[in-house]
Amino acid sequence: MSCTRTALRKVVPIPAGPLALVWMAVPEPMSQRLESKFAISSGGVGRSFGVLGTPLFPTTYANFIADLQVLSRRQKTVAVDFTNTQIVTLRRRESEFRQLTRCFDFFIPDGMPLIWCLNLQGAGLRDRVYGPTFMRQCLLSSPASLTHYFLGGSQDCLRRLKERLSRQNPSLRIVGARDGYFEDLQEAEIVDEINRLSPDFIWVGLGTPKQQVWIDRYKSRISRGVLLAVGFAFDVNAGTKPDAPPWMQRMGLTWVFRLLSEPRRLGPRYLRYNLLFLSYLIWDGLLGRAWLSEI
Repeated sequence: MSCTRTALRKVVPIPAGPLALVWMAVPEPMSQRLESKFAISSGGVGRSFGVLGTPLFPTTYANFIADLQVLSRRQKTVAVDFTNTQIVTLRRRESEFRQLTRCFDFFIPDGMPLIWCLNLQGAGLRDRVYGPTFMRQCLLSSPASLTHYFLGGSQDCLRRLKERLSRQNPSLRIVGARDGYFEDLQEAEIVDEINRLSPDFIWVGLGTPKQQVWIDRYKSRISRGVLLAVGFAFDVNAGTKPDAPPWMQRMGLTWVFRLLSEPRRLGPRYLRYNLLFLSYLIWDGLLGRAWLSEI
């Protein structure tokens, strides 16, 4: 074992199980870092670490909120995905999904297994940036100079979401909202409304893969703002669905809590994608390509 890897073991906790097999199998250097597409000055890392062909951007809640507040003031459209193992697996497995998600400027590691993978490469992260928590912190710290638009959830979910957030942050400016139950023919109308209102942040909670498909389809037609694919975050912050307690989140067991909450809907999905993620991680690790940023 090299001195570099021995030294890294002293500062980075190495999980047991399949990830340990990848750690031992992948030859050094294990990471391919990509320069960020944007010059970020607020303390973000500015580089990406690859996992199974997805370039993940290591950051913190505070740094990324500051980064996006800067980017939101520019006359360009930026797309952010809060990425879990299902999304990484879809990008590894399905070329069509991988191609349409190339429109995203940032893939933010949303799940603890991805944090473990990044820390194996030396990222030194203490926590993930979890979509629901990021949405809440970003909106509660939003100054009156920034505006927000919500796309997704049910009408009841949106009502509760706006009431809760506005009560906690009276300065919050939500300039528009549409539920996620729209017809294809209404999509052009939604895009026109977004362009007319010109919000700084456009929160898209349509679920995977629908929200990624929608952002890919319309990013080029939206004149400005930060598009954020946050899925489950609408329901969590509205209080319409429970979230895992903090101790389960820290241990990477959010998926267990959600599985127990919605076994019929989530059981087949989690069984499939968790097993696929682990199998790809081991196989690609043995071939020395687990930490690729692109496929």
